[in-house]
Amino acid sequence: MVYNGTSIYDQESFFNQFMARRNRETSPNNTMETPVITDLIDAVEGKRILDLGCGDGRFGSTLIQQECAFYEGVDPSLNMVQKAKESLPEEHCTIHLSSMEDWEFKDEQFEIVVSRMALHYVANLSPIVKNIYRSLKNGGQFLCSVQHPVLTSPVESAASTGKRSNWTVDDYFNQGERQERWINEQVIKYHRTTETYFQLLKKAGFAIEDLKECEPQKEHFKNEEEYKRRKRIPLFLVFSCRK
Repeated sequence: MVYNGTSIYDQESFFNQFMARRNRETSPNNTMETPVITDLIDAVEGKRILDLGCGDGRFGSTLIQQECAFYEGVDPSLNMVQKAKESLPEEHCTIHLSSMEDWEFKDEQFEIVVSRMALHYVANLSPIVKNIYRSLKNGGQFLCSVQHPVLTSPVESAASTGKRSNWTVDDYFNQGERQERWINEQVIKYHRTTETYFQLLKKAGFAIEDLKECEPQKEHFKNEEEYKRRKRIPLFLVFSCRK
């Protein structure tokens, strides 16, 4: 069976395996992507924040601890929404079960909009980016991460050990739907070039202030071999944008 984007997270076996991988200390999300997001995000104290593809609410918990004024999370997975509601204090947040495509964006409601590792599940990204721009107050920040385009360009299964020993970049400029084998399931994602992401943000009206590929930093790794392996190819692409 092929799962359309985030619907895979409501498949129980996949969800349990994903959560175990995502929450381990050595997850690349924790060692590579999170430090960059933490470095780039505006000071959150007193600000309203929208998180598109909020997952289990882990990032929301961090933002609430940093005293954001209010946190709204949006995710299309029932499993993720239930996890987020269990972990986050109701008085400081609202979690919505919705896709980005169906979410009703309101004008100039947030100082910060974030989306971590979710936009590559969206087939038609242009209207989403325009709606994000509209939902931000003037001077607001949009901070997003996606799976790096060098990884979404080809479709190759990982080695049986779960660790790839080599990568092939192919069909890079042939953009569109990809089917990727991930945790023993077939999942649909959408490949875009770095240039396409940049142009989508620019055409929506954003000023792109920073672009990061989450180069591994040695201080975040306890294992030298894993650090050297992660230096071989980028896993994440991050944009920090301003309205």
